[in-house]
Amino acid sequence: MSGFAAAERACRGSQPLPPLRIAPAQPVQAMRFLGRGDERVALDGLLSRAREGRSGALVIRGEPGIGKSAVLDYAARSAAGFQVARACGVEAERELSFAGLQLLCGPAAGRIRDLPAPQADALEVALGLLRGEPPDRFMVGLAVLSLLSALAEEQPVLWVIDDAQWLDQASTQVLGFVARRLQVDPVALVFGVRSGEDLPDLAGIATLEVRGLDDGDARTLLAAGLPGPLDATVADRILAEAHGNPLALLELPRASTPAALAGGFEIPRTVRGRVEEAFRLRIAGLPEDTRLLLLLAAAEP
Repeated sequence: MSGFAAAERACRGSQPLPPLRIAPAQPVQAMRFLGRGDERVALDGLLSRAREGRSGALVIRGEPGIGKSAVLDYAARSAAGFQVARACGVEAERELSFAGLQLLCGPAAGRIRDLPAPQADALEVALGLLRGEPPDRFMVGLAVLSLLSALAEEQPVLWVIDDAQWLDQASTQVLGFVARRLQVDPVALVFGVRSGEDLPDLAGIATLEVRGLDDGDARTLLAAGLPGPLDATVADRILAEAHGNPLALLELPRASTPAALAGGFEIPRTVRGRVEEAFRLRIAGLPEDTRLLLLLAAAEP
């Protein structure tokens, strides 16, 4: 028996299931936050402790498309009364020292001069606000600690860093240094990192792995992503392929028509590979000029 057939039989039992019904008027973006109970508990606790003056940091790990960014968005939305700064790692900027740190500290640049002079000089050089030799990263780390402490005297601070695996090394070193030394200030740091990425600079920080959605939430998301009813057999196959990965649940059905999907997916084994193949199939159906434009955009850093 094939994997698809086994999954189908396990899901359906002896009685046929009705088609999965779709609510076409319900955009995915407007849906409530599905599942993620453990993640929400962890983030709510982190923010609650920060409000009480107990600093903390958390690394959110997960495969591509699993919902790390949605979890980080939840943290930012839940941080009522916090000063929130956000940064997202960009592959093209990995060789630019302190590029990630600039996104977080830039809005508070006016407060840097209030820090001890050696720390202020080091951080201003790192951010390109002052000429000088490349600064000592230990001194930059101390400066960021002092800056966070000063900002937190006014109101709690939350820094959210997505795709941390693509941050420049200097920024990652400094942020890891800071996260391991947070103690009694109302400050919270949350990182999003792809599974399988080795980031020794974030070692020692509490980590939470984001898993796939359970069957009920996966079905709800699948239903919200399509404009009409979907045959139960096809839906079960999509659910079996996606393994609860939200991006896969939204993208795999778009790779072909429901009639074509009835025969099952003949695509790579990993969820990431399946999603990439779904995008490839969609792109292959576009006009040649459009594909050329996408190719040029993808090649442009």
